[in-house]
Amino acid sequence: MCDGAGDRHEAMASAPRPAPGPAVDPIALEPVDEVRITTLVDNVFDALLTGDERTRRPGFGTGVVAAPQFDGGKTTSGLLAEHGFAALVTVRRGDTETTLLFDTGLSPDAMVTNADRLGVDLSAIQAVVLSHGHFDHAGGLAGLAGRLGARRMPMVVHPGAWTRRRLAIPGQDVFDLPTLSPRALAGEGFEVIERREPSLLVDGCVLITGEVDRTTEFEHGMPPPHQAWSGTAWEHDPLVIDDQALVVHVRDRGLVVLTGCGHAGAVNIVRNAARLTGVDRLHALLGGLHLGGAAFEPIIPPTVAALADLAPDLLVPGHCTGWRAQHALAAALPHAWTQGSSGTTFSLVTTRE
Repeated sequence: MCDGAGDRHEAMASAPRPAPGPAVDPIALEPVDEVRITTLVDNVFDALLTGDERTRRPGFGTGVVAAPQFDGGKTTSGLLAEHGFAALVTVRRGDTETTLLFDTGLSPDAMVTNADRLGVDLSAIQAVVLSHGHFDHAGGLAGLAGRLGARRMPMVVHPGAWTRRRLAIPGQDVFDLPTLSPRALAGEGFEVIERREPSLLVDGCVLITGEVDRTTEFEHGMPPPHQAWSGTAWEHDPLVIDDQALVVHVRDRGLVVLTGCGHAGAVNIVRNAARLTGVDRLHALLGGLHLGGAAFEPIIPPTVAALADLAPDLLVPGHCTGWRAQHALAAALPHAWTQGSSGTTFSLVTTRE
């Protein structure tokens, strides 16, 4: 754990460099028997999606709200969708289960509302992990704090998550991104743990990657309008250096990689996870891949080709992936690609059960 909050210059000084070959100090990631990932918030909710043996979907009957225009005075509401991401991650070894929260969505209320409608007890969460500091992944912290009350909750972040950022798109008004306050979070009961390096949680069963090595030739990060305050001026912030992923090793299956936005690049993230753990099999990749919009569409083909070579058993692109990338991924990996949706639970189990 770092002693101070750090600043952007310190974070940039530790920017990852290409690191070919096996890790000098590999992470001993303990395999688990099962990981269940429930998407509490995503950009879409589709009540008509069907499930299978590893995918459980909420239907139209999820969530009952007052509605006087209907007989009986109520209707079903489904789940909320917004431009944000939040996922509940439960890992199981034998009979022991541990639950973490990975990101919290955009608004203060969407995540807690969906959790209530799904019957999820947020008080069972043992820690929060933020993929990065962008507000569409941290907005639900206010709602979570209100639900938890005075309870202390560990929260793992990269020190770059406090960076002031803005979008300065030519011809448009500058948009200042809401910036997280470590002091405010501490006041709300979160025990902030800052880590640049990889870290293990849940008795060595969950890896938080920390900063991700940037090794591909095509994943260049954010375009020039994405800027960060250096302390004296606004500068292009391509790396989003605080971007990190959550990794679990399902016994005999391979790695399960969960991303928030994937600002480090989906392929960089998967390769980094494999290098850190020494596990070269990708079982599943879920979360935002940030391939939407004109700045990112040129890297869709090489990303799709690289992911096809990795051949995951399950691919659930969500949030900021973009519709063009979704179509390309679905065409290239038809047996792995699965539509994400708020409220969906994916259960990935060892072959030994």
